[in-house]
Amino acid sequence: MNQLRYLILSSVLLTACAHQPAQKVAAQDIPQVTQTEKSEPPEQEVVDTRVFPNVELTDELLYQFLLTEIANQRGETDVAVKASASLANKTRDPRVAMRAAQLAMESGQMDKAIDAIKLWREIEPTSAIAKRMLSSVLLRAGKLDEARTELAGMLKEDQANAAPTFIHLFQVLTAYPDKQAALNLMSDLTQPYPDMAEAHWSVAQLAQMAGDEKRALTAAKRASDLRPDWDMAASLEAMVLQKKAPQQGLDRLKNYLIRYPDAREIRMQYARALLDQKQYKLSRDEFQHLANDNPDSSEMAFAIAMISLQIQDYQGAEDQLRQALNKGKKDQDTVRYYLGQLEEAKKNEAEAIENYRQVSGGEYQFPAQVRIAYLLNKQGELAAAINILHQTSATGNQQRVQLIILESKLLLDAKQHAEAYKVLQQSLAMLPNNPDLLYETAMLAEKNGKPIESEKLLRKLIRIKPDDAHAYNALGFSLIERNERIAEAVKLVEKAMQLEPDDAAIIDSVGWGYYRSGRLEESIQLLRRAFANNPDPEIAAHLGEVLWMSGNHGEARTIWEDNLKSSPENVQLRAVIKKFLGW
Repeated sequence: MNQLRYLILSSVLLTACAHQPAQKVAAQDIPQVTQTEKSEPPEQEVVDTRVFPNVELTDELLYQFLLTEIANQRGETDVAVKASASLANKTRDPRVAMRAAQLAMESGQMDKAIDAIKLWREIEPTSAIAKRMLSSVLLRAGKLDEARTELAGMLKEDQANAAPTFIHLFQVLTAYPDKQAALNLMSDLTQPYPDMAEAHWSVAQLAQMAGDEKRALTAAKRASDLRPDWDMAASLEAMVLQKKAPQQGLDRLKNYLIRYPDAREIRMQYARALLDQKQYKLSRDEFQHLANDNPDSSEMAFAIAMISLQIQDYQGAEDQLRQALNKGKKDQDTVRYYLGQLEEAKKNEAEAIENYRQVSGGEYQFPAQVRIAYLLNKQGELAAAINILHQTSATGNQQRVQLIILESKLLLDAKQHAEAYKVLQQSLAMLPNNPDLLYETAMLAEKNGKPIESEKLLRKLIRIKPDDAHAYNALGFSLIERNERIAEAVKLVEKAMQLEPDDAAIIDSVGWGYYRSGRLEESIQLLRRAFANNPDPEIAAHLGEVLWMSGNHGEARTIWEDNLKSSPENVQLRAVIKKFLGW
């Protein structure tokens, strides 16, 4: 009878294990396997030499085993955790205690998991797995003081594996919410290991996460000094350096590669860092080096193509894009889209359209259709361009509004002002609270001589988006241009400047408002600032007029004439020159 019960119990336990997917256990709770814990090679039989208690399988125990596993399978975790803990205490079997700990961890009951692991360790004091699991669960439960004691003891007992243990411990601590506490714990644990690179590397990583860049750099440099050939230490040191001294970070990677030219990950980091610093040619050279070592990589070809486009090496970009296309691994729609961009840059509009037409899906399908419409309109095919926009599928209101606004702009470019305004009005009836539609419709209403309608739309936009600087600016500038309610207009543009203090167009509006208010000195100061930020012909027209009115005719004339050379068709600039110079 006892034998039958043993068979039943074994079956239940095996079934239970089969029903527990591995992903339920957090990665940080999986003990790190060291060399001393590795199993024997597969061809050798592994003998479990542990001694297990001789416990009679009574009806009560069998019932509890069944209750635990069935409750767990049905999602009744509290029942399963309680029953498994009771079983572990009654049997004092390390396997049952481990199962109790597993169930408690899976249910998030860390205190019960700690109790179960402590029982397991009491039963089987030599179990390295129990020790590691206990320290890990203590960390997850936020019991850092207890964890510190356990971890220090574990490191001392297994000093041969202290280096990989520190790296594993860092991985566990990355998830700890109090980064400074995690750093303090690691610092305490590494004190007895001043000459271990992995200890300093772990401190550097956590110091960086805690925002202590100075300590991170010191520890990373120490790790590099202890293990000059360790790419992880060099990588971390360069990463920390780049935050405040980008060129020093680049130099660190470059010098490492001189000594260890085959360090592929470091070369990749160097290539990307060069790209971040806009050192495009050097970055391309490094990506090319990587591509030479991996000639079948379409990703490398594509990266080189993107950099070549950036530096306007169109032939180099085309060669690499076609390589990526021929290798067939890089997403074809992405490659076709950028081939279209390349042909646009080369002024080959027909070829660009042909490439865009071959983008049949993915994230670039929508922008490809937009580019087709733009190019068709540029070629004088307005009806075909608008037809493309109408046929383009939009994902969500943002894309839908983008198509509407583009159609309106195409019509506006064709001098079809009424039709352009009608498109916006009809769309606004369907999407009455869309900020972009409100703004564009208001701007076009102003251009079409409908200032009251424009003001109504802009005030509605301000109610919907009270932090929209451009809405305040547009309304205020409109009033200033018409020389109406100047005091109110100035307050509106000043509000816009509070929201966007560095926007040249808004600074220009405030300066122009001050001019209309008679505040010439303040006006000149702001208009000079706006013009320095953006030498736009309309800002030049304003600045020149205020300078002229303040008596500085020579500088006003110089500003107008210089800007007329670069913008000879600007209507506002020509108007102010005619007004004051008569030509």
